[in-house]
Amino acid sequence: MSDQASATPPALEITTSRQMLSWLAEQSLSIALTTYQIGKLFFLGLKPGGELSVFERNFNRCMGLCPTADGNGLYMSSLYQIWRFENLLESGQQQDGFDRLYLPQVGYTTGDLDVHDMAVDADGKLVFVNTLFGCLATLSDTHSFKPLWKPPFLSKLAAEDRCHLNGLAMKDGHAAYVTATSRSDVADGWRDHRADGGVVIDVASNEIALSGVSMPHSPRWHNGKLWLLDSGTGNFGYADLDAGRFVPVSFCPGYMRGLSFHGDFALIGLSKPRHNKTFSGLGLDANLKAHNAAPRCGIQVIDLRSGDAVHWLRMEGVVEELYDVVALPNVRRPMALGFKTDEIRRVISVESPL
Repeated sequence: MSDQASATPPALEITTSRQMLSWLAEQSLSIALTTYQIGKLFFLGLKPGGELSVFERNFNRCMGLCPTADGNGLYMSSLYQIWRFENLLESGQQQDGFDRLYLPQVGYTTGDLDVHDMAVDADGKLVFVNTLFGCLATLSDTHSFKPLWKPPFLSKLAAEDRCHLNGLAMKDGHAAYVTATSRSDVADGWRDHRADGGVVIDVASNEIALSGVSMPHSPRWHNGKLWLLDSGTGNFGYADLDAGRFVPVSFCPGYMRGLSFHGDFALIGLSKPRHNKTFSGLGLDANLKAHNAAPRCGIQVIDLRSGDAVHWLRMEGVVEELYDVVALPNVRRPMALGFKTDEIRRVISVESPL
């Protein structure tokens, strides 16, 4: 269930821009993020004195992260399970200075589907990107998953990661757009189209809404626009759906994955590109060089009104890659329980009787 910690793990160092912590306080905001690289779920908030609070739990290959329907919990995908976390604290309650205590309440065994983005629809149903099979799916009480939709260019459901379907955008409570690295219909074919084979697909119409992007991730509908990460180039922007083109808004120095919004601000996850074929030869390399920048791991906060990076958080040491980022409004200092210590045995809550 949980990952095994290394005997002597490298140190984790977190630094922030000068106003990042005061901005979190002003916005009454905390952040949850996942890194499958070392299998950790992180919660970033503020201690009573205003210092950064960093809380972590181990879950093997944790990736997708999204709020539950009522906003009181979180769903998280891991190596072969999807977990639903439930916050046990009532409004105004605290435990050891934390105002959210997330308990892994329910686990669904899916097998290794390489689950990426997840979201909850208008009916409260979890919808997730089943990357291995290249489809949208939901949870099943009796099977690993229940398929909901697949791209029209895939000839069948097959456990072959043909197009690397990865991102999901909801609109009005329904799955509206997805991102894929390519339109390949052969096993692992997406790797041959990393530079410019990426597409955004309209789920309702089965039409390609945008093409020619590079390893796109994390499409999100916000303030009347479809935002996404053109990860292969390092550009954050939105899709002009009428013209079928990508409009860059801001360059971010890293391989982007994970996008969440809070009002007029976008929170973007950055990773250091791996030195292998998957990440080599992309436009990101040239853009980093043009900006005289080294790739970073952390979070970039972009003001949508100007495109400026107004705040940032940087992670160095053991963490080099992130997957998902979720803004937690009206949360000051969150924590969660895991499976490696016995404290989960001692946390017992009683639902109010009728």
